Amino acid sequence: MTTIVSAEGLTLRYGGTAALDGVSLRLSPGVTGLLGPNGAGKTSLLRVLATAVPPDRGAFTVLGHDPATPDGRLAARRALGYLPQTPGHHPDFTAFEFVDYVAILKELTDRAARHREVRRVLEAVDLGEVRGKRIKRLSGGMRQRVALAAALVGDPGFLVLDEPTVGLDPEQRIRFRELIAEAGEDRTVLLSTHQTEDVAMLCQYVVVLAAGRVHFEGTPAELTARAAGRVWSGTRRDPGARAGWRTGDGTFRNVGHPPAGAQLLEPTLEDGYLLVLDTRHDTTETAA
Repeated sequence: MTTIVSAEGLTLRYGGTAALDGVSLRLSPGVTGLLGPNGAGKTSLLRVLATAVPPDRGAFTVLGHDPATPDGRLAARRALGYLPQTPGHHPDFTAFEFVDYVAILKELTDRAARHREVRRVLEAVDLGEVRGKRIKRLSGGMRQRVALAAALVGDPGFLVLDEPTVGLDPEQRIRFRELIAEAGEDRTVLLSTHQTEDVAMLCQYVVVLAAGRVHFEGTPAELTARAAGRVWSGTRRDPGARAGWRTGDGTFRNVGHPPAGAQLLEPTLEDGYLLVLDTRHDTTETAA
């Protein structure tokens, strides 16, 4: 498939801490989910790829543009949309005014054409009827949609989304999934999330990041397959399990190395993710 984003050896340090430690990846059209625990480096990676922060080492391109050069950085920024983890809303702006402000920053200088674009992206996220409402009077879900509309201005080929469903209720999350899926039909979307359910439902590809390094790349089915034969049911939490919890029917779901004769269960993407992180811990302990 066509490579939209190509990164090699991205390294970023904050003092003595390596937020990114030699990250390499390729992103193609569709939705790629970025999973990892807190402190894994997900937000740092997204900030680098969105050209908000330059890497200390390594290189990457966005739609063939090299952000290491001034002209390449400008071209890359024109080609991408970024929804940060905490969007910087101006609460007294209306939804239209805020997105229009972002459109001006994206160099849409023709007023009539810019306003058509602002109306288009607000309609795309189902906010056309409230575009004149002040952001401080919108619900949390609507504010997230305003931020997504701003990221969609200019029809970017690469969309970077950092935890876009955090804090949303179940109905809002479902609607947001629909919007992300629609956005990924004709562009490349990189979605950072803690929600394995979002990845399972939305993504064609998944990357697991931990301690600043990539520990898995592949399809959701391939990540799920990592847990095949390693999930079982029991009447208690197995002391030999890597993880285990009581389910709604009162039985325990255990993940790890099952004992002989265990009743195996169908694995989920979350099970595979837990075992990828567990393998990372095993490798660290062995190295130590």
